Amino acid sequence: MSTPLWTPDGGSLVVHADNAEFLPTLPDGSFTMIYVDPPFNTGRAQRRQQTTMVRSIDGSGDRIGFKGRSYSTVKGLLSSYDDAFEDYWAFLEPRLAEAWRLLADDGTLYVHLDYREVHYAKVMLDALFGRDCFLNEIIWAYDYGGRAKNRWPAKHDNILVYVKNPDAYHFDNAEVDREPYMAPGLVTPEKVALGKLPTDVWWHTIVSPTGREKTGYPTQKPEGLLRRAVAASSREGDWVLDFFAGSGTLGAVAAKLGRKFVCVDANPQAIEVMSRRLGSAASVVSAETGRPLPAAGA
Repeated sequence: MSTPLWTPDGGSLVVHADNAEFLPTLPDGSFTMIYVDPPFNTGRAQRRQQTTMVRSIDGSGDRIGFKGRSYSTVKGLLSSYDDAFEDYWAFLEPRLAEAWRLLADDGTLYVHLDYREVHYAKVMLDALFGRDCFLNEIIWAYDYGGRAKNRWPAKHDNILVYVKNPDAYHFDNAEVDREPYMAPGLVTPEKVALGKLPTDVWWHTIVSPTGREKTGYPTQKPEGLLRRAVAASSREGDWVLDFFAGSGTLGAVAAKLGRKFVCVDANPQAIEVMSRRLGSAASVVSAETGRPLPAAGA
């Protein structure tokens, strides 16, 4: 048996791998927080029909599977949508099922999407996790880019937040950065100095094209956005995971906050960016060979 790349007492990792192949190698319940920013839609046509079974936590499913577990047939509910979405469902659902398995009992999943797919993903996650495990829909509001003249310009992303166990999840709002009051004259000077806790609408700028955070990766997310999620939903020393890691922002935030991380991506460009950004905080390895990858630029 080959030595596993990840162990709970090991160091942080950046892994070059297809996440569908790598995630099953990780043990159940290993991560306190998982954040993913998947492709918003693959756009590839899908012509085959497929039935997907998802586990029914409360035992109300219409089929019985391994060890008597209850499963529900949910793919049929969505089969009338267009081919691009059919493919997107088949792409994303098994990876989010792995996320459920990999979360610790007190763990939390953050799924970052946009308005085009978030309502479909909400149905999918309700089926996988259970509707009682839905915690929040966070709106990340920003103000950049063009202005449509024939509709309200879309200037936000959606982040769906689900917990593994609604009775035991970790959430510490005392660790979260506070915001200034929009009407400071209506509260006491003490409250103005302290600031207010964020709501489920997060106003945060994009990564500055000339700022120190900029890596050049096209879908990079700002550290301030992920810092809030990591601080609230994990503790110092906990493991966090991003299996659509891109530029590695989760890893950068985790390292600064004293968390251990695993960042996974199949894109060589992403691995090169993360090697430069996270190489001092993590080992950069190939899942295919199990060996370290050369440092970026080497």
